[in-house]
Amino acid sequence: MKSDSGLEIATEQQDKDEFIYQALMSAMVEHQLPPGSKLPEEALSAVFGVSRTGIRKVLQRLAAVHMIVLTPRRGAQVVLPSAEEAKEILRTRSLIECANLPAVLEHCQSTHLVALERINHAEQQAHKDRDGPAAIRFSADFHIQLQAISGNQVLTDMVTRLTQRSSLVIAAWGAPWQQGCRCDDHDRLIELMRKKALAPLTDALQQHFSHILDSLRFAPASEAILDFAKIFSVKGDK
Repeated sequence: MKSDSGLEIATEQQDKDEFIYQALMSAMVEHQLPPGSKLPEEALSAVFGVSRTGIRKVLQRLAAVHMIVLTPRRGAQVVLPSAEEAKEILRTRSLIECANLPAVLEHCQSTHLVALERINHAEQQAHKDRDGPAAIRFSADFHIQLQAISGNQVLTDMVTRLTQRSSLVIAAWGAPWQQGCRCDDHDRLIELMRKKALAPLTDALQQHFSHILDSLRFAPASEAILDFAKIFSVKGDK
């Protein structure tokens, strides 16, 4: 049996690992770490003040959810989705999210619509402010919260993972100022949810994903030089 001090140390390490995992995930989702970026263990270890073994554990978790790739002798890199993979991710989201709409409408209450409107307004403001990370975050949160209305936690978790991977798709193949989704599409979705109009809502959500897919530009981009200390300057102070 572990002593109390041993349990405290183990818990503290788990909290630190989770903090680093979330920091790296957020940096990827918000396009601070673009697709294809190298993630050297030594640099990350210095920034977060942990051992390379600790960083390696976090990188393995990120690889398990398809956000990075681990290659022998080459290390870790943020996933660069191929054109075909990008299309498959968005088509899969369309299939899953549209199929869950009957359950969403069945459980939808006025409080849910108010919450979605709040997220949508925040996303619109982020676009006006040209705050890319915030726009991406609110766009993903809109879709996750919409699907969460159904009460299906397994599906909501799947949508969460797919929205994270979608952010890499948009970072890799999106237009220079394509951050998240089109806000007017979200306005339309809320309007149709309020009317409980399943068929038009399903069509609108399918068109929403078609709009995203049509906006992608499948041409290679140049590799960026990253400043890890700057990216994680606040995150690393914890």
